[in-house]
Amino acid sequence: MVEVPEIPKVEALELPAKETALIVVDMQNDFAHPQGALFVPEAPKTVPAIKGLLERARQAGARVVFTQDWHREDDPEFRIWPRHAVAGTWGAEILEELKPRPEELVIQKVRYDAFYGTPLDHYLHLFGVKHLVVVGTVANICVLHTAGSAALRWYQVVLPEDGVSALTPFDLQAALRQVTFLYQGKVTRAEGVRFV
Repeated sequence: MVEVPEIPKVEALELPAKETALIVVDMQNDFAHPQGALFVPEAPKTVPAIKGLLERARQAGARVVFTQDWHREDDPEFRIWPRHAVAGTWGAEILEELKPRPEELVIQKVRYDAFYGTPLDHYLHLFGVKHLVVVGTVANICVLHTAGSAALRWYQVVLPEDGVSALTPFDLQAALRQVTFLYQGKVTRAEGVRFV
């Protein structure tokens, strides 16, 4: 039996809207829709929390960024995972209920980390962003690698746990542990995040 170390959680926190971005990771049909190729059963439960954050971030003038897993038909990742999120397919599209607005940044990525081989860091610097609120799926894969990569670039990371889904409870706890312990991020709940 493995005992999970206690994960510190913050009841509420205020973030300066002009220096904050909400990153919605891979809330695509293939992961978050029951007919998706790699459906994460917990993902639909996170939609209300993510929607609430989106509304508040947009209202406060915080930046909103969506990531999309985006693969070619011959992507070597399909040797690790079954075929998913093929560029231009229904499975690669972001869930209809979380649809990005035309002015919002959508980053198409080829690996777990949304910073790897993408202009994400460049845009965040241009926007003057210092704080990242990261939600989406899968907790210990794309969410963790994106949050970790952000922290290694000195962004302050916040993870609202009710806005993040995983394939198993262990995977979720492992991601929360890494974010708080290794990357000094803060774990809270969606309603605890205030954009000011």
